[in-house]
Amino acid sequence: MMNEKKLGTQALWAGEKDQLVHGATQVPVVHSVSFGYDDMDEWFEVATGQKEGHIYGRNTNPTVQAFEDKVKILEGAEAATSFSTGMAAISNTLATFLYPGDRIVSIKDTYGGTNKIFTEFLPKQQIHVELCDTGDHAAIEKEVEKGCKVLYLETPTNPTVKITDIERMVKAGRAAGALVIIDNTFATPINQNPIELGVDLVIHSATKFLGGHADALGGVVCGREDLVEQIYHYREINGATLDPMAAYLLLRGMKTLHLRIERQNYNAQKVAEYLKTVDAVDDVFYPGLESHPGHDIANKQMRGFGGMLSFSVKGGMETVRHLLPKLKYANRAANLGAVETIVGPARTTSHVECTPEERAAMGIPEGLVRYSAGVEDLDDLIADLEQAFASLPEDVLAK
Repeated sequence: MMNEKKLGTQALWAGEKDQLVHGATQVPVVHSVSFGYDDMDEWFEVATGQKEGHIYGRNTNPTVQAFEDKVKILEGAEAATSFSTGMAAISNTLATFLYPGDRIVSIKDTYGGTNKIFTEFLPKQQIHVELCDTGDHAAIEKEVEKGCKVLYLETPTNPTVKITDIERMVKAGRAAGALVIIDNTFATPINQNPIELGVDLVIHSATKFLGGHADALGGVVCGREDLVEQIYHYREINGATLDPMAAYLLLRGMKTLHLRIERQNYNAQKVAEYLKTVDAVDDVFYPGLESHPGHDIANKQMRGFGGMLSFSVKGGMETVRHLLPKLKYANRAANLGAVETIVGPARTTSHVECTPEERAAMGIPEGLVRYSAGVEDLDDLIADLEQAFASLPEDVLAK
């Protein structure tokens, strides 16, 4: 397993050397849409993949390639290809491998946009979707044994940070001849490398922790070269291409990935421990807590428990309405993984696309708050939460 020192060094150096020009120490932003060739034979060889190079920005780009190579190396993958957004990475990957009549097995606690693909879009294409209770490994295994083309997982999940045993699920997927795909956005390559545990493909919404500064959209998938080539072909034709400027911003953000994740792991753990002591809090969801049902599995397959947690409050949404505006060191926004702390209820962030009934079926109460720990001083984050909870009217908590 790649150690943390190696990951920290690779976050800075990996994938960049081949793209540096004119003595530059930073990868340039190559905005050119097309790449010219005087030699017609060389042009043909590049265009047909016989020789490395670039011909058109929708297909490949030097800045984008540097980003892809960095993620590939950090995840220990054979290949990687990128997308305009995280959802583009998910939807394009599924579209590459699923056809009418196929069957996919997944969990009920995936990100809201992913869940919509499972419940709304794939069924319209006559693709059968079976969603199992997250954490019920026996139930997932039973469904996989019936046969499926894809086993799709997300661990930790968004927003209730539930944990799935990756090695156990890979074994089940292999036995059934299924592709095993995992969304690794919450963990990041610093905390978890699913490919080392046998996963075929790993997906990231690069907009989140990889970029880390809430200023660039992007997605990436990495894994076996033969599979990534198929996904790349689908993406190059359908056009969900990562913009070179976004790729540059993601590259720059990843230079501090290991430092940010180390701090966010620490802050999230301490914030979760604090929230467990707050009377107004009904429950805290964070795999770093020994009380978390997935703690032992997370401890086995992760090097850190991540910067994401969630908690539910007494009084439900009415309490949330009073609590969140009082926080001074938290952006109330539909994002996560940035250097600044970000908070928001699931109904306006991860699962805004879902109805209250759909959220309830996934075990997401309306009073659930998603908390993305930033890199601020911990004492300030705790003090900020303390003053916000202290400001709550007693009649709100009584509801």
